[in-house]
Amino acid sequence: MNFQGKTIVVTGVSSGIGAETARFLRHHGASVIGVDRQDASISLDGFVKADLSEQAAIDAAFAQLPEQFDALCNIAGVPGTAPVDLVARVNYLGLRHLCQRALERLPHGDQGGAIVNISSILGAEWPARLDLHKALAETPSFEAGLAFLARHPVPQETCYQYFKEALIVWTIAQSQKWFLAHGVRMNCVAPGPVFTPILGDFVQMLGQERVQKDAHRMKRPALADEVAPVVAFLCADESRWVSGINLPVDGGLASTYL
Repeated sequence: MNFQGKTIVVTGVSSGIGAETARFLRHHGASVIGVDRQDASISLDGFVKADLSEQAAIDAAFAQLPEQFDALCNIAGVPGTAPVDLVARVNYLGLRHLCQRALERLPHGDQGGAIVNISSILGAEWPARLDLHKALAETPSFEAGLAFLARHPVPQETCYQYFKEALIVWTIAQSQKWFLAHGVRMNCVAPGPVFTPILGDFVQMLGQERVQKDAHRMKRPALADEVAPVVAFLCADESRWVSGINLPVDGGLASTYL
């Protein structure tokens, strides 16, 4: 993969998968603009500090991004131990709003840009709530999404899974519209457990019983630098005909549920 001459925006750049993705992209020639609420701890070509839970803050951050960039990697996220409202705002509504804004500045046509969203293997049960997720996907704005969720509250104990399911559905439903109209392709990467600073939150969220039950299904959690190249691939010219997929990067964990 060669990213010479390309500018890529990466959210959640201060740690974990976001930091490793930024490193990988820069190593292969990209200029990387990071976005995070925490200060960056790696070398970047630009950085915007932003709270991605508020529409106004997202719009203010977007105003500081380059007039054109080639790809957007939405890697910022909060675990399910955070309050439901925050999980909804960061992991779904804010991410979606940033994608909608990015469409203005991504290249269109045959050399169209790319958007990569981080879902999760925990979003695999989206078909069980498809009608709800499609209804949420059809809400046109951040505020309309909040109003929908006020009418259809999500339980704390399953909120992380719920909004990863919703993200997968929105990404798949929206991807072909944007690909046909603008040439912009959009995909999800669905990691399993990953050694990141918030891995402990996931253990707490799922509970020891579920963690022990799944332990035999995989060799180990992934390392962040095992996920980053897959995110990068979906930004690269080599994936120019890939759009609307949810790609598991989980050491085969998903295959064990057949």
